[in-house]
Amino acid sequence: MSGMKHARKIVYWLACCTVAVLSLMPLQYLPPAAFDWWDKAQHALGFFVLGILGLIAYAAAVRVLVSLLLFGSLIELLQSASGWRYGDWYDWLANVAGLSLAYLVYRLAILLMDSDRS
Repeated sequence: MSGMKHARKIVYWLACCTVAVLSLMPLQYLPPAAFDWWDKAQHALGFFVLGILGLIAYAAAVRVLVSLLLFGSLIELLQSASGWRYGDWYDWLANVAGLSLAYLVYRLAILLMDSDRS
């Protein structure tokens, strides 16, 4: 494995760990949400970034996206079981929106790079 490929995977997994910790941390340790929609925007943005990083690191789109959908589901279930957070399936839908946008951006980037090569 080349150094760059290895670095991409490390960055992806560090990002996954960061999202997991922030998602499962008690709310009192997080800054208060300024707007009701901000929570959903954070979910979409977080999973957009995870999606882009995962697609760049592994380039196996279906596997990466399905894994991240399952990861988002697991986070919501763990939040429900934690006692200090609550799971919200609208958060999961925001994750889906972020991953969908990540896939579209990734595919567009590939199309643009392919057209530059021809």
